[in-house]
Amino acid sequence: MSMPRVPRKYHVYRTDNGVQTCGDSREILATLKPDSVDLIMTSPPFALLRKKSYGNKEQAEYVDWLCEFGAAALPSLKDTGSLVIDLGGSYERGKPVRSLYNFRVLLRFCDDLGYRFAEDFYWFNPAKLPSPIEWVNIRKMRAKDSVNTVWWFSKGDWPKADVTKVLTPYSKRMKTLLKDPEKFYSEAKRPSGHDVTHNFGKNGNKGAIPSNLLQIPNTDSNSHYMRVLKSLKKDRHPARFPEALPRFFIEFLTEPGDVVVDIFSGSNTTGVAADELGRRWLSVELDADYARLSAVRFLEDKNLDEIEKVLSQIEEGKVPKLKMR
Repeated sequence: MSMPRVPRKYHVYRTDNGVQTCGDSREILATLKPDSVDLIMTSPPFALLRKKSYGNKEQAEYVDWLCEFGAAALPSLKDTGSLVIDLGGSYERGKPVRSLYNFRVLLRFCDDLGYRFAEDFYWFNPAKLPSPIEWVNIRKMRAKDSVNTVWWFSKGDWPKADVTKVLTPYSKRMKTLLKDPEKFYSEAKRPSGHDVTHNFGKNGNKGAIPSNLLQIPNTDSNSHYMRVLKSLKKDRHPARFPEALPRFFIEFLTEPGDVVVDIFSGSNTTGVAADELGRRWLSVELDADYARLSAVRFLEDKNLDEIEKVLSQIEEGKVPKLKMR
């Protein structure tokens, strides 16, 4: 199983399944074979009012900027491929009024670039701190913003997808129902006029169909990546999504051996999830320090001296081959 082919000048480190690169993802996407990628899973810098260290764009220019990446990504996707983008919400400057930038991204990607809108997802992060401070904490005029929009785009009308790969545990009530369906469930015509019957079987479907509201706490503060970089006195990427988020879409929209790409990889959470799930992967990060330090995620079995040695090799221009944790 070979990883995606990208010119070596972009390589930072690699594994048996994938490669972390450093560069402008618009350039790197242009080096990929057309119709070769199954899933692009990414979280670009958000259109926030405050400038961040990772280079987020102002709201006014954000949509045009992100569309450049959307246009560059489309040729690389297979006809059954998908592009999933996590976008945080924002407010207009100085007003308790929501920005529409994430919805403008949705419309532009479909109307101008030709993507199909497969489904909208919403990532609820119950661990997110109250924000924005002005409207929530100080004036107490708004509820805290704890939900990101996650747009699932596809190249064609029939993207690869299998929801049985991401079933959730049954509720206690559903487990009781499955033990004796006839006792707790009667077939009848619903108020909508539909005839509803059951075919639960002995074990149901081995899980419940997930909703498009994904409740995933972002509690990465004590992870190996965070602890190591703190010990090394290195800057940690400030905007990391939890591994469970890309893992959900990788399992849902791809199969083992498929190609997964992240065009704004940050600390390379997507690459780790893809590697663990047996997918080939390509991660692209513009910031050389973030790209290099993301190697720490693949070095959980190493001590600090060994980790520093690997990071030094990368700084020297070598491309070490790492093993999954």
